[in-house]
This record gives sequence, C-alpha cells and structure tokens, in this order.
Amino acid sequence: MTNDLLKGVNLYLIGMMGVGKTTVGRLLAQHLGYGFVDTDTVIEKAAGDKPITQLFSEQGEAAFRQLESQVLSQVCAFTKLVIATGGGIIVRRENWSYLHHGLIVWLDVPVEILYSRLAEDTTRPLLQDTDLEAKLRSLLDVRQPLYAQADLRITISEGETPEQVATRIIDEIPSVLKPKVSHPELS
Repeated sequence: MTNDLLKGVNLYLIGMMGVGKTTVGRLLAQHLGYGFVDTDTVIEKAAGDKPITQLFSEQGEAAFRQLESQVLSQVCAFTKLVIATGGGIIVRRENWSYLHHGLIVWLDVPVEILYSRLAEDTTRPLLQDTDLEAKLRSLLDVRQPLYAQADLRITISEGETPEQVATRIIDEIPSVLKPKVSHPELS
C-alpha cells in the first residue's frame, strides 16, 4: 500500500546529528524495497575518502556545505531511494529545492536523548571543544523552524528502537500522501 502511494518518490530523512537517520534509513529502504544513500558517505567518497571532520578542519563549514549541496543535487535525480542527510543540510535554502523532489521526514529527538547518544562521539565537527548540551540546544534552536518544514515529523522517544521508528514512518506515510477527497457538498 505504502509503495503504491510513494510511486518511487524518494524519502529524505532530516534531523539533528545522532537522531538515527542512517540506521532508520537503511531499515526503511529494506522495508520499501528502495536503495539507500547516506549523503555524508557520498561526500566522504567524493572528497577522496576524507572523513567529514577532516573536511571541516581543512576546508571549513562553508566549503563542506557547498559539497553537501552538490551531492544532494546529484542524488535527487534518482528515484526509489531513502536518503539520510547531514543534520545541517536544511540550513542552505537551495537544498530545499532538492529535498522537495521527495517526501521529507524529520526525525525529532529531544536534546536530552541526543546528549546521551553523542556524549562520547568525537566525530562530529560542530560538537568539538564545546559544552555539548548547550551546543545541541543552540543548533536545535536555529534548525528547528527549518526541520518543521518537513512533510512528516516523527518524534522519537527514549528506548524506541530503529525498527519501531521505521515502522511508524511507514505507517504515517499514507496520511501524508493520501489525495484530498473532494466533497461536492462543500464546493
């Protein structure tokens, strides 16, 4: 049923770092019979297998965001993909034109859960040498209005498994894609 409604349209997973876009994305792709792409992985390969942290330190955030936009523009040309995006992909206006080629799903996780997931993670360039919880709150304050432009918001609770999240997304897709029923008596 969900596949019939999707008609090959891509699913773009957006949300803060650490929400589980890659893990949930792989599960969604498997359930839907779609391919899976992680834009961060594509960026790293395009940059000669340099990790994102190295790209940030060598080229800066602006250059990274430009590369991220280039990758997104290439990926959106395909169909039947679940695409896990970087947490900041929504900050560039041009990226929204690419995201709107598909169904945008915001994985929303409370800061407290993100903090517990990311406390020991040293691979996130925007979280280095900082008060982690304050930085997460600051990033979320800026990004939340942008994330809120998604077609579907999935709020993830403590202890919810990636499989449960993927199932919830699949269950919610029809409510977003169902065509509006015309009521002649209201016309």
